[in-house]
Amino acid sequence: DGAAAQDVKFSSTSNLVLLDVSVKNSKGGYAPGLSKDSFRVYENGQLQTITHFSREDAPVTVGLVIDTSGSMRPKYNQVVTAAIVFIHESNPSDEIFIVNFNDNVTKGLPPELPFSDNENKLRAALWMTKPEGRTALYDAITTSLTHLEKGQRDKKTLVLISDGGDNHSTHTLGDVRSMVEKSRATIYTIGLFDEDDQDRNPRLLRQLADVSGGEAYLPKEISGLVGICRQVASDIRARYTIGYVPAPGNDAPGTLHKIKVHASQPEGQKLIVRTRTSYLVP
Repeated sequence: DGAAAQDVKFSSTSNLVLLDVSVKNSKGGYAPGLSKDSFRVYENGQLQTITHFSREDAPVTVGLVIDTSGSMRPKYNQVVTAAIVFIHESNPSDEIFIVNFNDNVTKGLPPELPFSDNENKLRAALWMTKPEGRTALYDAITTSLTHLEKGQRDKKTLVLISDGGDNHSTHTLGDVRSMVEKSRATIYTIGLFDEDDQDRNPRLLRQLADVSGGEAYLPKEISGLVGICRQVASDIRARYTIGYVPAPGNDAPGTLHKIKVHASQPEGQKLIVRTRTSYLVP
């Protein structure tokens, strides 16, 4: 199915919708080995016919979006360590890029290298910016989503690590929401908030993860960060890919489509499904 799914967009011209789907059991463990018949996909309440299905550990295009504002200075060594663990635990064929953001948004890799699977180059990209200044979070997300689309892999993912909300962007929250709904990226968010931080915005991090089908983590202690990055890497590798072609007629630009996916096992165990909850027709 990989070749048929190349370069699929949410659009009326090639209207295959590809979903990146995480399935866990009630204990939080993965539910491997499910088949196409284990899933039911609904768009705007209508049951859809699944035309594409894959459960292999397929490589992804993934962006690590790292807050390098001044408030991150005491945490930054641990953030870089956790990001390197994530890279190490990911599929060796992933295309990875780094976006650092403070007052400005900077791509960590050199311009002639948009993506890399080389750990040393990615490590250098993580250390390229020193923590200072304010937090252009919205600009970082929009830049990262735009860059993600240049990737060659069918699956697209962002992992965002930040300790605050936005206080220095030219883009608005509305811009971010609209881009996330038009994108097919899965977004994982990790909030390293101090209790007294005026700019902290855990709600935004939860919303980004919920809409896109990722997961939001808000650890109480930074010591949990390495374990979270390891968990996110394994979650990305254990996800199913499900595709369907919605019935024609409701694909005017700007139309919001609501998605629900259910999964079941023959033994009747409860399964928890995470995937994109909606998309906007571009």
